Amino acid sequence: MTLIFNSEKYKEILLNYQPKIIRTEEENEKALTVVEELMNRQNRTPEEDEFYELLIVLIEKFEQEHYLPGKTSDSNSILNFLVEQRNIKEVDLVEIIGSEEVVAEIVNGKGEISKAQATVLGDFFSVNPELFT
Repeated sequence: MTLIFNSEKYKEILLNYQPKIIRTEEENEKALTVVEELMNRQNRTPEEDEFYELLIVLIEKFEQEHYLPGKTSDSNSILNFLVEQRNIKEVDLVEIIGSEEVVAEIVNGKGEISKAQATVLGDFFSVNPELFT
């Protein structure tokens, strides 16, 4: 069964939450709370998935600027963010993307995420695989 994206439902979500660039710790905490709620929601709609990804990008931008000045966002940091948010251990990723060595290299920023790995990570985290490329 293929779920179809509904623009009207997405507009409702956007009107309800009114996402914007995150500029303060308080705004970041609020966004993290919503992300956690969506992350734990069973059977998210395509519209909720899109909103979830949008919030992750906004949070990542804020945290990169605040906590890692001068360093740009990359696929490894996005993976680390998602791993941290879901309390996943490196060993849990071995079944998804390869050996312990491959996982360690990717998590530590010493290896790049391949397109195939991005696809399976996208499926695993229920996010767009392009976040990892």
